[in-house]
Amino acid sequence: MIKFYSNENFPINLVNCLRSFGYDILTSYEAEKANQGIDDENVLNFAHQNQRVVITLNREDFISLHQQNIPHSGIIICKEDPDYQGQADLIHQFILKDNQPLIQRLIRIKKRNQKGSSVQSFVLQEY
Repeated sequence: MIKFYSNENFPINLVNCLRSFGYDILTSYEAEKANQGIDDENVLNFAHQNQRVVITLNREDFISLHQQNIPHSGIIICKEDPDYQGQADLIHQFILKDNQPLIQRLIRIKKRNQKGSSVQSFVLQEY
């Protein structure tokens, strides 16, 4: 099963939703890496050294790091949105269906309007 590393801006409620599916998630707090001003490249390196996929809300910096071809075990960028269960469900379904390693892959969760409806849903985009 995929193992995750959540950086310090990642909501603990979303961590707990993912853990309810059985995922192993190490938070920056649990790794004693929080509140130290660690730059994103070092976050990515730490996760990669520990064979963990980074889960984050930090879109711009991690997309940039991915585009620089810095080695990583995968990146999933979530949306700053209180529907934590909806995002966790989408991530879980993606992992089950995709069944491929996330090494050097970046997955982004976005929200879009459904045509003809006021309901919004989460969608995945791979970079």
